Order: sequence, then structure tokens, then C-alpha cells
Amino acid sequence: MNKNGIVYLIGAGPGDPGLFTIKGKECLEKADVIIYDYLVNPILLQYGKERAEKIYVGKQRGHKEMPQDDINRLLVDKAKIGKVVARLKGGDPFIFGRGGEEAEELAKSGIPFEIVPGITSASAVPAYAGIPLTHRDLTSSFVVVTGHEYPKKEKSNLSWETLAKTGTVVFLMGIRNIEENMKKLIEFGKSPETPVAITTWGTFPKQETIVGTLGDIGKIAKAKKVKPPAIIVVGEVVNLRETINWFETKPLFGKKVLVTRSRNQASVFVKFLEERGAEAIEFPTIEIIPPQSWNELDRAIENLGTYNWIIFTSVNGVLFFFERFKKKRKDLRELKGIKIAAIGEQTAKSVENLGLAVDIIPDDFKAEGIVERFRETDIKGKRILIPRAKEARVVLPLELAQMGAEVHVVVVYETKKPSLKKIEGIRKMLKDGKIDVITFASSSTARNFLSIFCKDREIFSSTIVACIGPITAEPFKELGIKPEIICKKYTIEELTREIVSYFETNKHRHKIL
Repeated sequence: MNKNGIVYLIGAGPGDPGLFTIKGKECLEKADVIIYDYLVNPILLQYGKERAEKIYVGKQRGHKEMPQDDINRLLVDKAKIGKVVARLKGGDPFIFGRGGEEAEELAKSGIPFEIVPGITSASAVPAYAGIPLTHRDLTSSFVVVTGHEYPKKEKSNLSWETLAKTGTVVFLMGIRNIEENMKKLIEFGKSPETPVAITTWGTFPKQETIVGTLGDIGKIAKAKKVKPPAIIVVGEVVNLRETINWFETKPLFGKKVLVTRSRNQASVFVKFLEERGAEAIEFPTIEIIPPQSWNELDRAIENLGTYNWIIFTSVNGVLFFFERFKKKRKDLRELKGIKIAAIGEQTAKSVENLGLAVDIIPDDFKAEGIVERFRETDIKGKRILIPRAKEARVVLPLELAQMGAEVHVVVVYETKKPSLKKIEGIRKMLKDGKIDVITFASSSTARNFLSIFCKDREIFSSTIVACIGPITAEPFKELGIKPEIICKKYTIEELTREIVSYFETNKHRHKIL
């Protein structure tokens, strides 16, 4: 019986994680080892097992990279000890991805392997730039070629005469030799007025496209200091971009939005922003961690039957509470007779997803909203449990206690600040004016952000502050900073809509009061 593992040579697609294939995802999910390249979107790594070994093998110009022979050997060695290996390559592994060489080495070594094709950047990137490679009114042929051939090859097998006669020519990896390659096309008969487009970081939110002609695109690229990764498209189809440029015309395209939510909550918000064309930069001002001790929560869980109400103030509160609830081998039936209140639609949904009904969801998604709803009922003498963060506003337990309730607040999670390296990277981006919007979905993230950047008030003169609601905006107002965006409905969906609306209707920056 063959004790070797298996290697999956997987095409990661051009960058947009939505273009990754279902089969590629399935292979990543079962891999023990993931070996990936520079152009692979790191978001895809989250599909791997938590304990999977992840090995970066470079392939970035100007940086030290692992030689191909070493990569081949690594694939063989990992598989020989019985590992399931996912070799993740940008685009398609068999289109200028050296996947053929790796497959040859695996075959020679007797290692089982499978090929999982990916969407190639050769077609995907032009599509995201609004450029079809064929069009029945313009051309019925296209060719994809490398922008620079293997230097050790004795003789070029490119026919420039054929390329010059082809309707659309797509160059991959062609920036370094762009002037030379464009001159060759002209030399072999292609008109110097032929339209040319260069798209960098195609299908990513930071995609950028410049347009010129065969005669001047080299100089334009040099003047604009265009760098890889880039796709070059030559042909009349480039003119169609003026009509069908869909990706770069999204309402937030080109905007860099700083997302300060905790990482486990940021994904939905990031998705909303990227769907509208923004580049979302994650900078959780707080990392959610378990409390230093579970004793207080454990006692509350053991005495759950003595409570009349549980109030959840956040999604994190729900998650940590029920994770501990489950770990204590408790059953949802123990919540029988206990009413539940939740602040915010998302918090309520996280409770309802467990099969539990929520009795109160205030219209005003903050502590004051819950307080007003409880004024409508008699809670005198009622026992209320509030599982929440260590650092939280006192208004809710204080007001409920004043109404005669016996309130028990338990810490179910704590927060900590990001690393110094991450802070310095974000500080530089803010000072350089490279962040368009800073978003805040809670007052705790706002206060943590301000505590980190308390000596850098000038950063707020070149960026927009967007807050999910007035409570979240309070820390800024206390410092005399007026947030440009303050939502009236406190949801991530509304925050996204407000950001879009701002850029559609208002071009002014906010000012320090």
C-alpha cells in the first residue's frame, strides 16, 4: 500500500477570493501543508485547517525567493512522509505558473497528485478592467504570451510576425520589457496607434488601469512608475473599456477604509466594503480574548435558573457565553423560562441562530434603548444577568438597578491592543494620507484607537471618521473632533451605506472643531 501523501496543484485565481474554485477550497480544507506563492490572496489561507503548516515560497521580483528546484523537493519531501499537500499558485498552475514542472517532478518521484485549474489572470484581469479579449466586431482571436522568456532558453519560439497579426495580444509578466515588446509589434506591422491597457493588481480592490497606444505606452508606464503584477492588453478591444468599465466605477473604488472591528467580527463589514470597490484594511484596535478567570461566569451558569432575564449587549457576548455554556456541558433547555434581550440586530440574530427567541430588541441599538423598553415592564425584584466585556459602559446595570432589579454583570471576554509593529504601519499610512475613512463600530474600538494615537491628532485632518452611532462618536466629540459620518440606525449595513452616500454627495473632508 502506498504510504505517500498526495499533492494538489491548485490555481488560486487572479486575486479576488470570490474567483477561487469550489474544488480548490475543498482541497485546502483537507491539506496538512499549504505551500503558497506571492500572488496568492492570503485570505484563501483561512480555508485551511487551523493546524495546517503554511509555507511561503516567494516568487516576488526583487526579493529573495525559494529556487524552483527547492520547491519541487519540498513538495516531494512533504508528500513522502504521508502529508496532504496543497500547492497554491496564483492564477492557473499550467499558465505560466510552472505547474507543469512541479507535476513532472512529482510524477518522477512516484507521488500521487491532482491538478485543480484556476481562473487565469490573462482573462480575469482584462474582464475586471472592462476589456473583453474578443468581440465579433473587432477581433475573433487572441493570444497570451510571456513578457519575458526564460533567459536560459537558446532560441525564442515567439513569432512576432504572428503576434502582430493577432487581434488581441495579452502579455503576462511584461512590465520590465514593455518598451522593447511594443517596438517589436510595431516593427512587425502592428499600428503604433493600436490601443494598449496596463492593469496592475487586477481583481484586487487596489486595481489600477492606464491606457495608451503601442507608440507611447512604454513611456507612460515609465513615467507612472508602473510595477508588477501587471497584465498588458494590446488591441482594439481596449477601447471598449470606456463603455463597459464596471469594476473601477464602483462607488467606493480606490478608497482605502480602515476597519477597526475585532477580527472575528470584521469579515462581514470587509465584504460589504469590498463589494462596493473599497480596499478594506483591517486594524482591530482590540483583540477579543477570554477573561482571566471563568469563575464568575461559571457560577452564573450553574445558577442560571435563578435569573429572570439575560441581556446580551454584543455578538461577542453571545459567542463567549454560549461557548462556555457548552463547555460546562449545559443544555439549552436550562434557559426555559428565562427571557432574553439583545442590543442590535446582529446580536439578536446570533441568539436566534441558536434556536432561542429574543423577547426585546430596542429600536435604539444602545444601552439607553434597552433601558427604555424595560421601563414598560415591572422588573422590580427581578434578577438580570448581563454577560459582556470587562470594559463596558455602566449606564445599563445602573439604570436597571435604579428600577429595582437585581443586576449581575459577568465578564465573558476581555480586550487587548494590537502589536507595536502593526500600530506603526497604520500610523505611517495615516500620516501619509493613505487612508480615506476610519470606521468605528463601537465606543470601545473608538476609545482604544484614540488611546493608541492620542499624540497624533493631525491624522484626523486628512481622513474621514465614520461612527456606527452617537455613543461611538462621543469619544471624538470629547476631543473636539467631529466625525463626518454618524449613523442613525446602528448596523454595519447602514454604516456601509452612509460611507457610500458620503462619497457620492460630499467631497469635503471633516475638520477639527
